[in-house]
Amino acid sequence: MPRETPADVRTPQKPPRRADRRRVADAFTGGLPTTGPAAGPTAALAVVFVAAIAVQADALARTWGAASWVPGTVTAVPICALALFRHRDRTLTAVLGLLTAALALAVTALPGTRFPAALGPPSALGLGVLVGSAVRALPPARAALVAGTGLLLAAAQFAVRPASAVGPAAAAVLITAAATGLSLRRLDARARATADEVRRAERLELARELHDVVAHHITGMLIQAQAAQVVARRDPGRVPESLAGIETAGSEAIAAMRRVVGLLRDDGDAAPVSPGPETLGALVERFAHQGPPVRLTLPDGEPAWPPEITSTVYRVVREALTNIRRHARTARTVDITVTRADASVTVDITDDAAPDSRRPHQRGYGLIGMRERVETLGGRLTAGPRPGGGWSVRATLPVPPREPG
Repeated sequence: MPRETPADVRTPQKPPRRADRRRVADAFTGGLPTTGPAAGPTAALAVVFVAAIAVQADALARTWGAASWVPGTVTAVPICALALFRHRDRTLTAVLGLLTAALALAVTALPGTRFPAALGPPSALGLGVLVGSAVRALPPARAALVAGTGLLLAAAQFAVRPASAVGPAAAAVLITAAATGLSLRRLDARARATADEVRRAERLELARELHDVVAHHITGMLIQAQAAQVVARRDPGRVPESLAGIETAGSEAIAAMRRVVGLLRDDGDAAPVSPGPETLGALVERFAHQGPPVRLTLPDGEPAWPPEITSTVYRVVREALTNIRRHARTARTVDITVTRADASVTVDITDDAAPDSRRPHQRGYGLIGMRERVETLGGRLTAGPRPGGGWSVRATLPVPPREPG
């Protein structure tokens, strides 16, 4: 009997607790697209920029004269626009933003000119976004150059208008942005390290199963070879049929090895025999003792799947049930459906938890491990909220065709 692995074993490391605060800062320093689910923070930042530019224009028109708002707006608009599109090329947008600010400062410093301060609030905010984004994502030397240039521009603004508070305020904004970018850079590094650790652990676990895959096929080949010897003595005419069976088993063994041998990274102890769909009942029963009832639907008949496929089906279900236990405590029922098509196996795990009960912004690294395993085998994994409430996880795994005998 295959040895089952408890659902809470090898639980991935939890993400940093400051993930929620990082999402807020992402709106200012992260690379957010202008379409898709992350378009909201970008639109909110655009509204902030527009409001800041409008307030600055009104204040300048009141204090400096009717047309005095033009230079500040001409400077702020391109800098803020570059900040909104920083995700396309952080280096280029940061350089263009700094050059725009430098040009505005140079014009302000010309003898005989009487312009408002070049780095007004919207320009300083836009530069802060560009600097924070650069510090967060660019290589260290390039990020330091961008941040240092921004601070030099703030110092130049103070030199041009020493009596104005704009220079110190711009410096404060840029220092805060650089510090925020540096903090997020460290969090990103931790998240990447954790994700890499999860992927590596999953690859190593799958690689160790190579022992079981090879043993499975070679055992069949040995049995058929022994049978061929008996057939050769009793009915020599059937020997080609036995040899064809051995050839088929050998071809399947080679195909299975090719799918997982590239993941082999160490020579640690082999993992237990890979559990398959026949053990899902025991896993579901164990989960039901501590969670909501589970309806399990399996394909009819005995599934003739390669060991790496049956193992992946089991692990996907186990990880999904673990996530339900942790993050969907209000779920009343869970449905698990395993179906077999002509050349694939599909696993669907759904629950009916209330939308507010699940923490949608907490990043689970178990999903990374599941996706790594599924995609390594050429499959596809999706996970997300269901339209009618609850959560859904679907994994589709291709089943390689049997080699002709």
